Amino acid sequence: MSEWLTYRLSDILPFSPQTYYRLFELHNAAIWPAQLLALAAGLAILALLVSRPSWAGRAIALLLAAIWAFVAWGYLYARYAPINRAAVYFAYAFAAEAVLLALSGALGGLAFAAPRPLAAKAGLALVLFAFFVQPLIGPLLGRPWSGVELFGIAPDPTVLATLGVLLAADRIRYELLAVPLLWCAVSGATHWAMSSPEALLMPAAGLLALVLALWRSLGKA
Repeated sequence: MSEWLTYRLSDILPFSPQTYYRLFELHNAAIWPAQLLALAAGLAILALLVSRPSWAGRAIALLLAAIWAFVAWGYLYARYAPINRAAVYFAYAFAAEAVLLALSGALGGLAFAAPRPLAAKAGLALVLFAFFVQPLIGPLLGRPWSGVELFGIAPDPTVLATLGVLLAADRIRYELLAVPLLWCAVSGATHWAMSSPEALLMPAAGLLALVLALWRSLGKA
């Protein structure tokens, strides 16, 4: 039993940091030009969040559903699972989130018509961060641009943008928050085990989103 106390999280990680980041390079090369479609989807979501037509909620939910399904299959299951068996379960969780988002879109569960309180404005800021700032972190830390993590392609920016969208909605949908928040913890633990400089980014963003969601539910923001 005492031997278990000597283990660190990095000791049970089934891959090296180099292998992990190399995955994004291989993934980006394999799916090109899907990045252009992801960019178009992201810009469409941003435009809908700003203009807020009556059908914005349905369109955004359906776009996000397609994106989560693509990340579930294209990256987590097909790319990440071969080096991490747990990624199969992550893929199932992302697929479940895609189904929930699709149902929300079909049933009109998301809306963006009400005046924006502070939490909703913070959500918009989180969306912008996920789209335009988070992809720069890897290259700024010395990783190749070919491995850049993009919204709609990689899990982390996709999750952060989704959290921002959910905060920006007229009503907090906690059933849609569960999987993104869980992924923030998983991603943080993975980066922590790899001693990545950005290890606290996803957990901090998830905690902030949860606090803002609760604060808004209580009518504080």
